[in-house]
Amino acid sequence: MNEEQKKSLLIKELGDLLSKGNAHVTFEEAVKDISLDKLMLTPENLPYNIFQLAEHIRIAQWDIVEFCLNPNHVSPQWPEGYWISSDDMVSKQAWDHILHQIKRDRDRFIQFLKTTDTDLFEPLPQGSGQNLFKEALLIADHTAYHIGEIILIRRLLKIWN
Repeated sequence: MNEEQKKSLLIKELGDLLSKGNAHVTFEEAVKDISLDKLMLTPENLPYNIFQLAEHIRIAQWDIVEFCLNPNHVSPQWPEGYWISSDDMVSKQAWDHILHQIKRDRDRFIQFLKTTDTDLFEPLPQGSGQNLFKEALLIADHTAYHIGEIILIRRLLKIWN
C-alpha cells in the first residue's frame, strides 16, 4: 500500500468514526423519535437534559470544525459559551436546527479531510500543536461521550428500547 492509499484509508476510517456508530449508536439513532416535551426533562441529580446535551454537541463540534477550517475563528468563552441554560425552551424549529447543523458540520469536516492537501499530522498554524487527526478524534470522542449521556437519560425517562 502506497502513502496515498494509506492516507485515503485513514480518511475513510476517520469519516466512518465520525458518522457511524461502530461500537455504539450514532447521534442520529440516540436522538431519534424523542418528543419535544421529553427533550427538556432533566432527571433527578443530573445536570443536563437531552436538549442541552445536543446543543452542547452542536456548539463544540462547530467550534472544532471552524477552528480547523478558519484560521481567524474565535472560540466561544469556556464554559458558558458551550452550554445553554436549562431555562431555554425547545421548539421544533430549534431542535431541527440543532440536528441539521450537527450533520452539516460533521459532513463539512469529513469533506474537508477528503479534499485538503494539509498533512493530517502537521500542526495547524492557528493552533498550539493541534492537527487535523487529533481534532477528528476529539470530535468523535466528545460526541460519543455525550451520546452515552443521552442514552442514559433516555433510559431513565423510559424512552429507550
